[in-house]
Amino acid sequence: MRRTLSVVLVSLLTLAMLSGCNTWRGVGQDIEKAGEGIQNSANK
Repeated sequence: MRRTLSVVLVSLLTLAMLSGCNTWRGVGQDIEKAGEGIQNSANK
């Protein structure tokens, strides 16, 4: 059950990210911003 939920959440997040970007460059920028957010919260 937990694995299924994880797969569904990852799939939905991936679709949301890809639908918000028109180009691969945009996808890269979104991933970079997400990484920076994680890094900033880890530094706090």
